Amino acid sequence: MPMKPFLSRPAVLPVLLLLLVLALPIPASSRQDSSPPTISDIIITTSASDLLLFATVKNSFTPEMEKGVKNGIPISFSFQIELDKIRDFWPDSTLAEKEIIHRLTYDSLKEEYSVELGEKQRTETTRSLARAKQLMAELNGLRVIARKKLVPDASYILRIKATLVKTTLPLGMHYVLPFTSLWDFETDWRSIEFRY
Repeated sequence: MPMKPFLSRPAVLPVLLLLLVLALPIPASSRQDSSPPTISDIIITTSASDLLLFATVKNSFTPEMEKGVKNGIPISFSFQIELDKIRDFWPDSTLAEKEIIHRLTYDSLKEEYSVELGEKQRTETTRSLARAKQLMAELNGLRVIARKKLVPDASYILRIKATLVKTTLPLGMHYVLPFTSLWDFETDWRSIEFRY
């Protein structure tokens, strides 16, 4: 009686495809050892008239995002900020809610990056990708609320979160750039309690 082959012909193709997929290199951004985006370096201070916020998003860019920007895909970060007054025996009262958008685009003819800074209502341009990424990831002196609306010696809590805003690509581009879904990120809320 003849021996049957270990794998029949119909079963060979799925096994070969599986081996091929397992042999492909895994992009750095999708590896589990890469650190997730987080908000750090939070500073709350005051100017003569306002409560100001400084913060940075760490690990916000992947190599795929950098390539996407160079290929004309805009990237937008949304910063959500909430300020509550802490009240004993009552629910906290919300004093301020803000959403700030930072938007990064690349002009291949001028070879420069433009970063729209929502909190400053202006656009900064640079030829350096590192500088553009820094501008995207930082809030520098965001006016949260006027000081006259705060009660001296009261307790407050400020919450902040950052999200990569989903980019709407032109029809058909989703097939050319299928991995833009891997760019999605949202940091956890960071909360800071302080007394004014």
